[in-house]
Amino acid sequence: MQMTHEDSWRQTHFGRLLGHAMRRFDERVLHLMADDEAVPLALSHLAARDKVGAAHIHITRHLALEGSRLTDLAEAAGMTKQAMGDLVNQCEAWGLVVRQPDPHDKRARMIQFTPTGLAWLAAFKSAVAQTEEEFRAAVGEEVATVVALGLEAYGQA
Repeated sequence: MQMTHEDSWRQTHFGRLLGHAMRRFDERVLHLMADDEAVPLALSHLAARDKVGAAHIHITRHLALEGSRLTDLAEAAGMTKQAMGDLVNQCEAWGLVVRQPDPHDKRARMIQFTPTGLAWLAAFKSAVAQTEEEFRAAVGEEVATVVALGLEAYGQA
């Protein structure tokens, strides 16, 4: 089925374009991490086989270095507590994170990066920096700056 002029807007509105751009960005980051020698071998194999996805990046993006409660982590990522719990379970099985008692509330647990998780985070930082450089090279420095400023302003509104 071909789009007509009247409904072509569904393929070209900002939300759809942002979604495509974010997926492409995340895919590139994961590809770079799969090839990064600093990433623990088991994790690079998972990334190479597309077992680590954009959902797992939520933990990488939102888990505080000092640790986070599951509810706070889920809220920061815009996910349900149950969905985040499933991701944490996977990441715990992979050795990226560990659950520890919360020192402020003995009923609660804190999710924290393991040393392997911190290595993953460092590789993520490097891959994000390289992907941003590639974006700047592809669209030009001025366009990249305008895009970054526009996204920042829109995200804070």
